[in-house]
Amino acid sequence: MKNIKVIFILLSVFSLQNNFAQVWVPDNGDGTYTNPIIHADYSDPDVVRVGDDFYMTASSFNCIPGLPILHSKDLVNWKILSYALQKQPPFETFNKVQHGNGVWAPSINFHDNEFYIYYPDPDFGIYMIKAKKAEGPWSEPLLVKAGTGLIDPSPLWDDDGKVYLVHAFAGSRAQIKSLLVVCSMNAEGTIANNDEVMVIDGHESEGTIEGPKFYKRNNYYYIFAPAGGVSTGWQTVLRSKNVYGPYEKKKVLEQGKTAINGPHQGAWVQTQTGEDWFIHFQDKGAYGRIVHLEPMKWENDWPVMGQDFDKNGIGEPVTTFKKPNTGKKYPIETPAESDEFNEPKLGLQWQWQANAQINWGFPTSLGYLNLFCLPTIKENNKILDAPNLLLQKFPAEEFTVSAKLTFNTRLNGESTGLIIMGLDYSYLNLKNDNGKLYLNQKTGTFDKKVSETESAPLLIANNTIYLRVKIKKGGICSFFYSVDDKKYQPIGSDFTAKEGKWIGAKVGLFALSQKVTNDSGNVAVDWFRVTK
Repeated sequence: MKNIKVIFILLSVFSLQNNFAQVWVPDNGDGTYTNPIIHADYSDPDVVRVGDDFYMTASSFNCIPGLPILHSKDLVNWKILSYALQKQPPFETFNKVQHGNGVWAPSINFHDNEFYIYYPDPDFGIYMIKAKKAEGPWSEPLLVKAGTGLIDPSPLWDDDGKVYLVHAFAGSRAQIKSLLVVCSMNAEGTIANNDEVMVIDGHESEGTIEGPKFYKRNNYYYIFAPAGGVSTGWQTVLRSKNVYGPYEKKKVLEQGKTAINGPHQGAWVQTQTGEDWFIHFQDKGAYGRIVHLEPMKWENDWPVMGQDFDKNGIGEPVTTFKKPNTGKKYPIETPAESDEFNEPKLGLQWQWQANAQINWGFPTSLGYLNLFCLPTIKENNKILDAPNLLLQKFPAEEFTVSAKLTFNTRLNGESTGLIIMGLDYSYLNLKNDNGKLYLNQKTGTFDKKVSETESAPLLIANNTIYLRVKIKKGGICSFFYSVDDKKYQPIGSDFTAKEGKWIGAKVGLFALSQKVTNDSGNVAVDWFRVTK
């Protein structure tokens, strides 16, 4: 009986430990939190509260599944709940890799007992999806406003039953930018009318104003909108008693003398106890746009965010602060990272580079993930365009990734390995070269022309191998390998991770081939572990 109790306790401790990550935990356990609340690339976050639950979504660009849905009970501890977009339309476009395209800044709302997400695709227009439950199922995307360069939509259901939409423009497509417009919608929110009214031209003092969020409070219409650029800007708030303006404006959050650059683009959310909070992102280069939480209050019907350290009337981001009062205490929880592949489904942290195809790979009930070596790219040095890269976000400033792979190769030229992907990329490449397995490091640059270098190949006697990458401050990546998971040998050179196209760097797995045949080899991934 004692042994059984000891085993039960150990299993319970192990289970509790695996509810949250080892590498970044914002909850200090003493009633305070430390920013960022998520040290991962959930850019352009928007949040809505429904009862005692908070739900977040974020832009996902070309990463599929898209539109992640995260859940929290206290605004500090978050987990990935689901994805609202399982496949991205138009399918013929997003079945191929579209770096930097796809889902830009979305908004999430709860209206009439349904969740609504409006998201922009800058090349096609503004889409809407909805669901009864945040975990889904979500409806198929409906194009509510077609057009090139329409971005950052946010709806408002007014007290009189009228519905409005505010949005911005992407200069790269529309040839106009730094403008916000408001248009009307039908009662169902399924059609955005072409009756736009410009409510601000930001060229003079609010350059690159975008990312608007629409609210109403005390008979004022509010548009929260970042300006000044992603890494160099601030948060501006517009207000008016008329939905179409004219709007007053006020800068309410800036970097000041803090280390938090570009503190903007996010969501105002109120707890069930009446506290106000603002969630926003910080651009941290290779680590992506990480998520911060600021205290907020209202003075003279203007929001005051963060703390005014320099007493200039404009808030600045906080580092450590008292946790929100949501009426109860909740356990520590963080977005998923490691995956033992013991469940017959992929962990929610994983995304492909394009719409997933059925033959890319399968989770199994046998305790491993099976990825097939497929010729999804014509040239080896075009791995950045391989749609079947299985990737996840960088979860912290410093961390280590280790993976156990068994390579069941069948054809010459097949390869598998561990990759760091961004505008620059580097990966450990295990390749079948005329029946023998060789391992080396390949490093390349994502540009109009791809230049790639590689280390001398090492002969690997076993088809089971352990691959590792250690990431240090500044995104410095060091690669290692082992044949026994005990002694790890360095391989190649240090690599500095770089952000992708509008996203942070990612880490993950691949399986590729050079030939089209009626069969392919596979890699059985036993586990993928993220540790300190």
